[in-house]
Amino acid sequence: MQLLVKAIPIIEGDYLKISWPVTPNIQFYKEGPCRYLSHLIGHEGEGSIFHIIKELGWAMDLVAGAGSDSNEYSFFSVGMRLTDAGHDHMEDIIGLVFKYIHLLKEDGIHEWIFDELASINETEFHYQDKVHPISYVTSTVSSMRLFPPEEWLVGESLPSKYAPNRINMILDELSPERVRILCESKKFEGSTNCAEPWYNTSYSIENVTPYMIKQWIQKAPTEKLYLPKPNIFVPKDLSLKEVPDKVTFPTILRKTPLSRLWYKPDMLFFTPKVYIIIDFHCPLSSHSPEAAVSTSLFVDLLVDYLNAYAYDAQIAGLFYSIYLTSTGFQVCVGGYNDKMRVLLHAIMKQIVNFVVKPNRFSALKETSVKDYQNFNFSQPYSQASYYLSLILEEKKWPLVEKLQALSKLESDSLAKFVPHLLSKTYLECYIQGNIEPGEAESIVQEIEDTIFNTPNSVFKPMSPSQYLVKRVIMLEKEIKCCYQIEGLNQKNENSSVVQYIQVHQDDALSNIKLELFSLISSQPAFNQLRTVEQLGYITYLSLRSDRGVWALEVVIQSTVKDPSYLDSRIDEFFKTFESKIHELSDKDFKRNVKSLIDSKLEKFKNLWEESGFYWGEIEAGTLKFDRVESEVALLRELKKEEFIEFFDEYIKVDAPQRRTVSVQVFSGNHSAEFKKAIAEADQPKTCRLTDIFGFKRSRPLHRSLKGGPGLITMD
Repeated sequence: MQLLVKAIPIIEGDYLKISWPVTPNIQFYKEGPCRYLSHLIGHEGEGSIFHIIKELGWAMDLVAGAGSDSNEYSFFSVGMRLTDAGHDHMEDIIGLVFKYIHLLKEDGIHEWIFDELASINETEFHYQDKVHPISYVTSTVSSMRLFPPEEWLVGESLPSKYAPNRINMILDELSPERVRILCESKKFEGSTNCAEPWYNTSYSIENVTPYMIKQWIQKAPTEKLYLPKPNIFVPKDLSLKEVPDKVTFPTILRKTPLSRLWYKPDMLFFTPKVYIIIDFHCPLSSHSPEAAVSTSLFVDLLVDYLNAYAYDAQIAGLFYSIYLTSTGFQVCVGGYNDKMRVLLHAIMKQIVNFVVKPNRFSALKETSVKDYQNFNFSQPYSQASYYLSLILEEKKWPLVEKLQALSKLESDSLAKFVPHLLSKTYLECYIQGNIEPGEAESIVQEIEDTIFNTPNSVFKPMSPSQYLVKRVIMLEKEIKCCYQIEGLNQKNENSSVVQYIQVHQDDALSNIKLELFSLISSQPAFNQLRTVEQLGYITYLSLRSDRGVWALEVVIQSTVKDPSYLDSRIDEFFKTFESKIHELSDKDFKRNVKSLIDSKLEKFKNLWEESGFYWGEIEAGTLKFDRVESEVALLRELKKEEFIEFFDEYIKVDAPQRRTVSVQVFSGNHSAEFKKAIAEADQPKTCRLTDIFGFKRSRPLHRSLKGGPGLITMD
């Protein structure tokens, strides 16, 4: 023990992990001592370890807790992602962690904290959402190995015995004499003296004495550490609202020049929860690489600023997220409806009062730059998928251009950009769950008043003509386009191909035919290309939809064969499989149709699944809320001859309506094959892509499903 391990990772980024071997928490699952300590040590509110090192610009995240489901051993760990400055202050951070542990010992164990956690856990267990059966069975089987029969369904979810002696026992085990420290950073290059035998990772091991840790504690930050206050977000009112009207599908409840509200009460799960989406449609968010990265950093800063306040909400069963979209950004909140408005109001106020804090700007910009750089080390099939999206999407900025723009971005430039971004805004809102229609309307009215109707607000309404739509290019029929490129990390031995077959724009009858083909062919494709031919571990055939444009894609990642060969084997599979489709028996056809119907009729497991489906229809502009019922009805009437005709028309290799792109990423292992491939002349009915953006400019676009004939528009 008392070790410091320094390791050199492949990707950019600095990570610190502080660990202690502790008595397994499972031995005391009714008392939950590690849960109590992980709650405090891993807290992110004011006075916490994370809050201090975040404000100092030293860390981007922190997690703490015991990891092991064994009765024999367990480790309690505190892990965090550091900034460059955090790497330089690693010893100070370790000292601060031990200062907080000392505070917990000095301050004693608090029964009110244990009771608050117990109350939250009990509510969470009682109102837990249904999950997929395989996940539930797996979890229950794991519990059967560790707990007595009467606890199989509960496991360690409900600590109920307040035992300060147990908590103090674990606390005593988090000592300088038992610590193990792991730090990962490229800054250690040239200073390590060992290499592990499996991946040849360079590392070094140093001894750490209690005296050294004592010195680190003395020079740790002097900012005041203190325990969290009582959680204001713990729900009190868990009653169910009465909704007089039975509503089957979402309806437009409210519409103004500033926003539109879609509403659906919970008619299925009867749980005291609500799901709210506020989609900020900002047409100035992505008109250039500079705008895209500025909007992204704005969103990152919003989340960063809210963290200390909203962390208690997440503990109490309210989740929230703010993330970038192709047309702006989106705020999602979900969980118990009792305190939901408090959280939502705080988020809106943060957006309205946004300012750029230079220290947080620098930390988040640094992390974002590293994330962009780390794409070079992503798996080749991920790189191929990225290039495919770059080919298909009308406006998608290359990562290299975004990285260049981000590297030049300064805090004062972002401060000027944000008012410009928000000067054209429209809100698309969706509210579903345990909430009455009047309250849903008042929530959106309050949001409008907060962001549009306050003095000096930078938010301005957007005119319908400025509504931004994203479209997908239409590939040429009977032509196979091919994009070949070397992988970004030539040390990765894997090459990859993604063959994309564009079929149709959202249409119920075509949808079910393509879904049926995917169901019938996915397992045979896996069996032939992976099991029989052994082309690569990552091999699959699946459906894909880009803004309502449906397609098939086949993905293979391989060390043994180059992408051109992999692509030819995919073509050969489709040629061979053609006879299987034509010879499909009536019995097998009906069996597969029934299987697809059964999967479509599977009920939503929880409120989030149902909300996700309906919001997906709103976001895409399709608004087919009865999609399941209408497609099942069509499936029941589908004839085998129609299905085979569809295959012959769109999917088989020489089909008259087949539209294909093959993206091929070559590893260093296949550099000779890459040189040969780019030197070869184009084959008949093929088109080699060398200029993605020139190609996109030459192609027509699929129409946008938003605002099409018969659909609801902003007008």
